[in-house]
Amino acid sequence: MQFADRLNNVETSAIRELFKLLGKPGIISFAGGFPDSAMFDVDGIRDASQKALSEEPGAALQYGATEGYNPLREQLAAFMQAKGVQVAADGLIVTTGSQQALDLIGKTLVDPGAKVIVEAPTFLATIQCFRLYGAQVIGAPIDADGVQVDKLEQLIAEHQPRFVYLIPTFGNPSGATLSLERRKRILELAVKTKTVVIEDDPYGDLYFGKAPPASLMALTAQVPGSRDWLVHCGSLSKVLSPGLRVGWMIAPPELLAKATMCKQFSDAHTSTFAQATAAQYLKAGRMPATLAHVREVYAGRARTMGECLKKELGDAIEFTQPGGGLFFWARLTGANGKLKDAGELAKRAIEKGVAFVPGAPFYATNPDASTLRLSFATVGEDKIVEGVGRLGSAV
Repeated sequence: MQFADRLNNVETSAIRELFKLLGKPGIISFAGGFPDSAMFDVDGIRDASQKALSEEPGAALQYGATEGYNPLREQLAAFMQAKGVQVAADGLIVTTGSQQALDLIGKTLVDPGAKVIVEAPTFLATIQCFRLYGAQVIGAPIDADGVQVDKLEQLIAEHQPRFVYLIPTFGNPSGATLSLERRKRILELAVKTKTVVIEDDPYGDLYFGKAPPASLMALTAQVPGSRDWLVHCGSLSKVLSPGLRVGWMIAPPELLAKATMCKQFSDAHTSTFAQATAAQYLKAGRMPATLAHVREVYAGRARTMGECLKKELGDAIEFTQPGGGLFFWARLTGANGKLKDAGELAKRAIEKGVAFVPGAPFYATNPDASTLRLSFATVGEDKIVEGVGRLGSAV
């Protein structure tokens, strides 16, 4: 059987390969990148689905518009407006998770050989998605305050990319949050260089304590012309339910039209039943309470993990305590002759009964083998203490 040449540009996710090892009994996993199912508002989602079937059963169970179920588009517009983004219902399209939004960006903006810039490190599936369409993916360095704008500007001048892809708030895997100053500079840079910027924002509502800076999309109101160069991808997966597969894209009208056309070829539309359920949930006003609960639980787990890493690994590891999201991003220092290769540590850790994801696959170029990603989202605090203890013994 002969396969498409584009498949030569991608390989199986190293994370998926790791998950094959997690069937061993007693494993404590910090490897996952998903929310805790115990946090799902099952009663609220059940009520929302029942209302969807009782109030508009025909619409909920029928084919729908590719752009999305209009009551949901209206609710999402209101959801974004509450976060400072002025957008009309017809200014966004509903996608099957924000992952589909990234795929549509690949379809509409990437030609074979085109260059795109991403953070180094960034979401692994994004690297794979853009490479599938033939992109040459280039990494821009980050620090605790997000992408380094001076270096990003140099890379844009050198490569003239089709677009720059960023996760500005509580990034995956970095956990980093782009500072307000850098956010404004990036919008100014987009206008100056006429470069499209993709803002992927699945974690922005998962903050601990102080809220993060406003999204790039909200800040476009302060930078004239920047709205013409910005695409915003949102998702309900991390804050409500991944199983609903509801995301959305806000983009300039011409790009939104092209993305809608490509989506029509792909799946016709996102599940109308899932959309109607999400619309009823948002309409019921349960999201603020759900978010407050999730933030409190995740904040406690993040605090515990940070304390345990310092206690159990000491100077063998360095990291920045995340202010939200689902992840710790850390680097093995090799201090006092201890292990510095995260790939080797992952194998030892499995033997000790704990799992994490080595950081190297998250780099499009020049991987750092000493890095690793730890997720605290799906593990209770007692198991975090035990798991980090096992990790310490593996180091």
